[in-house]
Amino acid sequence: MDREQEQLQFLGFFGSIKESFKIIFSWKKIFTQITLTLILPLSFIFLAHIQISQLLFFKILHNTNTLDHTQFDSSKQHHLSDRISSQWTLFWLFKIVYFTFFLILYLLSTAAVVYTIASIYTAKPISFKKVMSVVPRVWKRLLVTFLWSFAIVFVYIVVAIGILVLLAVLVADSLIGIVIGIVILILYLIGFVYISIVWQLASVVSVLEDKYGIKAMKKSRHLIKGKTGVAVAMFVLFTLCFTGIEIVFEEFVVLEWSPNLATSILVGILCFVLLFVVILFGLVVQTIIYFICKSYHHENIDKSSLSDYLEVYLGDYLLLNKTRDVQLEQYQV
Repeated sequence: MDREQEQLQFLGFFGSIKESFKIIFSWKKIFTQITLTLILPLSFIFLAHIQISQLLFFKILHNTNTLDHTQFDSSKQHHLSDRISSQWTLFWLFKIVYFTFFLILYLLSTAAVVYTIASIYTAKPISFKKVMSVVPRVWKRLLVTFLWSFAIVFVYIVVAIGILVLLAVLVADSLIGIVIGIVILILYLIGFVYISIVWQLASVVSVLEDKYGIKAMKKSRHLIKGKTGVAVAMFVLFTLCFTGIEIVFEEFVVLEWSPNLATSILVGILCFVLLFVVILFGLVVQTIIYFICKSYHHENIDKSSLSDYLEVYLGDYLLLNKTRDVQLEQYQV
């Protein structure tokens, strides 16, 4: 990162994108290695999950439709009911296995990218071998942070559903009820986006600071203040890209809307390439936003202390005193 820390606070939406591109292309070799090892399998698992999930679901729909036209209490009906139950069990087991592998690869990818960029920032010698030796030690911290964010989202969704149910009971089928419902839905989406960007920044905090879990979430909330607009814009951009890739893949590959097999294969390859590019770029951007937020709040990142902290993951230094914040020193601008 060529910019002085004081200059980072002035980076906005386009500046963050430009800085991310510069880092990726300046360190093509190591980011290519990270992509091939972690992000490529992550992208493949995601697209394969869409294909397999749709196949399983279509089988369930077909059998359910057949069951509706089968004589009641016949042997065929019992057979179809048992088959549908088994298929639903297989469907949800597959979802659980997919989510587990996807989460592990995503957290490993996050750890690799964040550690790499921090090493670049501190001018530490960096190699792919060193990154991969650090990743297994970091991902558990990221997992704890994820579980906290998941718990928060779960409670948030339950409360939102409770409010909507209560609203439906009290003012159902009225103009006021519809208006209030729309307002609540908008507020819900705003809240969901905010929780998501807090979690993403907390993931970076979990790697670069001696905080993880709920402490990382709290630190992330503090850092995001003043740069929320940039973080939200990035989140919306990558969500649209991610969703667009998923829709195109479903329509042209899974549902086979394309006129021939060659087109489906070509679209599938294109979606695969775009997906791993978007994931890599998204991970780099969220790390850059961390440094931007630190600069905005005038929290000096002592490169020497950060370098020592990164070495802790390699076992070359004793764990730093937890009462000392290896990251923060106030500076004047």
